Amino acid sequence: MMKIGIIVHSKTGNTLHVAQKIMEKLKSDGHLVSIEQIIADNDGEIDIKKIRLINIPNVSEYDALIFGAPVRGFSLSPIMQAYLTNCAAFNGKKVSCFVTQHFPYPWMGGNRAIEQMKNLCESKDTKMICSSVVNWKNKKRDKMIAETVKKLCDIKS
Repeated sequence: MMKIGIIVHSKTGNTLHVAQKIMEKLKSDGHLVSIEQIIADNDGEIDIKKIRLINIPNVSEYDALIFGAPVRGFSLSPIMQAYLTNCAAFNGKKVSCFVTQHFPYPWMGGNRAIEQMKNLCESKDTKMICSSVVNWKNKKRDKMIAETVKKLCDIKS
């Protein structure tokens, strides 16, 4: 059993929806799981230096972390970028991530956002275990969500 934090920025609710599916599966596998949301009081800001976070999850209590965020402007959400830039080191915790995006294909920003998240996480003393992109307008969205849940929930203690 592991204590797992799912740290999410969700603007429209799509990313939070996927996070809840991941949490359900991890809990059914016997893990202790919490979803914590990153919230900014200026959610529309794109300059990460100007973003004012009002809910900043503390990840020190978790054994493993899963980060979820939307793609915005073909890049990782500026809110998640600001959070990951300013948070403390992860000290070797197991880390996975996922992004949700409006466009139907990962190459339309999802892959770039994952790479940005991976680089930010790995700058915090950890290695990315796995990642996934959910394309909200893809006809196979439900299958993509199921595959994301399966992939990100395969956590070995």
